[in-house]
Amino acid sequence: MTDQPKLRRYAHLRGTTRTETARRAADLYGQGCTIRSVAAQIGRSYGCTRALLLEAGVRLRERGGHLRKAAT
Repeated sequence: MTDQPKLRRYAHLRGTTRTETARRAADLYGQGCTIRSVAAQIGRSYGCTRALLLEAGVRLRERGGHLRKAAT
């Protein structure tokens, strides 16, 4: 586990704390986590997490996951 400081839920993120949290969220999302699971791991809301990812320059994946092939 990393020695990340525990953030208070719903505390405002500013400055380096915001930048570090955005970087951590981007790393988790890049590893394949969903926005919702990243939000749970960093203790933020879905909307805040999405905003942090966009601020970090992350290109968000399309919705819906993998498409299934038609049964033949």
